[in-house]
Amino acid sequence: MIKLYQFAPAFGLPNLSPFCMKVETYLRMVALPYECPRGADLRKSPKGKMPYIEDGGKVVADSSFIIDYLKTTYGDRLDARLSPQQCAMALVIQRTFEESLYWAAVYSRWIDDAGFAVVREAAFSRLAFPLRQIVPFFAQRALRQELHGQGLGRHSRDDIYAIGCRDIDALSELLGDQAFFLGAEPASIDATGYAFFANLLWAPIDSPLRARAMQHANIEAYCQRMKARYYPD
Repeated sequence: MIKLYQFAPAFGLPNLSPFCMKVETYLRMVALPYECPRGADLRKSPKGKMPYIEDGGKVVADSSFIIDYLKTTYGDRLDARLSPQQCAMALVIQRTFEESLYWAAVYSRWIDDAGFAVVREAAFSRLAFPLRQIVPFFAQRALRQELHGQGLGRHSRDDIYAIGCRDIDALSELLGDQAFFLGAEPASIDATGYAFFANLLWAPIDSPLRARAMQHANIEAYCQRMKARYYPD
């Protein structure tokens, strides 16, 4: 059975990491049996990040590489029907979520004071003293440096949220009144879409990003549709 190593669930979401939630959602979409061992250790990840999987004797890290591996190993149950144009659109949507909106979401959770207070309690409250005081400080500092290196962290708070809100508007427009991002049937890109949108809407972290997502009725309807279909439990 596939072992999925990821962070613990929080706030009623499968995972606060959209990348972890993306992989778990994909596994459910293609009905592959899996388990999530308790006490996943970030230090054992080949790339120092979550998620990663073990399948037999093979270890694969990075959400996109994991899904590519699963498609190659078990068949492409969702995307084989897609046209080249649809595949190109899926890649553009993925990049918008993972290479742009993601960084604005990181800012809202780890740098913005209101968001960090919520995430700090959810992610670190179970640590023993003094680790629950020390670890959040270093985690925030590391992410601040990543944001600066990526470039988004060099902007003002208002500019960062403006960039993220434009991404949300564009993604909502691409979704339109379709059931899923590429039409009436789900594709693997919907694992990404659901993971990111549900984290924006349903994690109790108030920010301009959440407010903007809530303005788009099709985003809420999309998340409810995915939840009912793949997380009825």
